Amino acid sequence: MEEFELDDRKTKILNAIIRTYLETGEPVGSRTISKYTDLNLSSATIRNEMADLEELGYILQPHTSAGRIPSDKGYRFYVDHLMEDKNREVDEMKQFVIEHTEKMEQVLQQVAKVLAANTNYATMVTAPSYHRNKVKFIQLSNVDTGQILAVIVTEGNMVKNKIISVSEPIDNETMLKLNFLLNSNLNGLALEEINLKTISRLKEQAGIHSDIVSDVLDTLAETMGADEDIRVYTSGTTNLFKYPELSDSAEKASKLISTFEEKQQLASLVTENLLNEENTGIQVYIGNESPIQTMKDCSVVTATYELGEGVRGTIGIVGPKRMDYEKVMNNLKTLKKSLDGILDKSREEV
Repeated sequence: MEEFELDDRKTKILNAIIRTYLETGEPVGSRTISKYTDLNLSSATIRNEMADLEELGYILQPHTSAGRIPSDKGYRFYVDHLMEDKNREVDEMKQFVIEHTEKMEQVLQQVAKVLAANTNYATMVTAPSYHRNKVKFIQLSNVDTGQILAVIVTEGNMVKNKIISVSEPIDNETMLKLNFLLNSNLNGLALEEINLKTISRLKEQAGIHSDIVSDVLDTLAETMGADEDIRVYTSGTTNLFKYPELSDSAEKASKLISTFEEKQQLASLVTENLLNEENTGIQVYIGNESPIQTMKDCSVVTATYELGEGVRGTIGIVGPKRMDYEKVMNNLKTLKKSLDGILDKSREEV
């Protein structure tokens, strides 16, 4: 429970201390904070405010330094207010996206039809969805002698709380070091960017507390790897009957058409492209390269479009392995070029 609501000046100073500490890992002094241009306060004023923040328990002074570092209470205040700001931003963004994607989805349904007519193949287009799954902030704090609480905040405005069991109590200094270790290594990273080298370095630096790092990474995977329901529009499935190698048996044709009607497998095919930030170009799956068993006699060509603001979707064309690849890629490139950045351009006009 807060003693009282911090005023705007104290809040700005506390936020500046925490942001600076997360960036540098070094105790923060008043002269460093005075360089923040939006504060316009003297070092003396900042020192007085920092003394108040310390008395209130939001920051503390390591015994070997003149600077201050955040306490658990300070981190908690920062995270709670960060979430308020992010909730406001995301609510505004969602409303903007809803207004535009209602029209956009009608456009995408038409895109699937036109693409099928132009290529004589089957097409699929996923509705745009919000993909911002980078780590924003991680906070560990003690619950009791045998448990700590991990709070993970991502840029997609997801929050995950996880209770982690520990074999012995974690003292405050070790907790601060673990918080800094996790934040300095993971902040700003997407799940796919947290590679084995990063994990190995984290565990090595955590030493005897590497199990805690493992639990946090598992929680990150649960939080950021959650699949969204992806809407998939399809068109031109009957075009596949035009190619004997795809319809030379009733069973083969039936399974292929079912894949398009059920759409779940199509969604799993495009999810990989949507989550991988680097796969923004054209991807080609030939025969057995396709993760979908019923498409082993097909080629699948996909392109990820990005409307802007992290709102992404996928366009795909499915045909025989002897498809006209040049024509297919030209169609996809043209569509991708016309869709990329629409949301950003619309926001500029508002």
